[in-house]
Amino acid sequence: MKKYRLRLLIYLGILVGIGAVLSLSCFSTWRQISDNHKTKEELTNKYNELLESEESLEGEVVKLQDPEYVAKYAREKYLFTKDGELIIDMGSVKE
Repeated sequence: MKKYRLRLLIYLGILVGIGAVLSLSCFSTWRQISDNHKTKEELTNKYNELLESEESLEGEVVKLQDPEYVAKYAREKYLFTKDGELIIDMGSVKE
């Protein structure tokens, strides 16, 4: 009877050990899958932002091919003038 109980305890211990290893393995795999889903969502959001940025930049490229737009942009951004124009920069005035 003692041999039977000893065998039973040994088998039970082996089964509990195998169950623990399998549980840890499943938990680790589940956590990795969860992390991959979060990473995929972040990368998808970044990709969509880059697509929007690309569309905006493509529109800017089209505009910059127009000489009138380039001249207007240079006057506004870099304070270039046409002949006879005077620039009054209100941004540097302090109250």
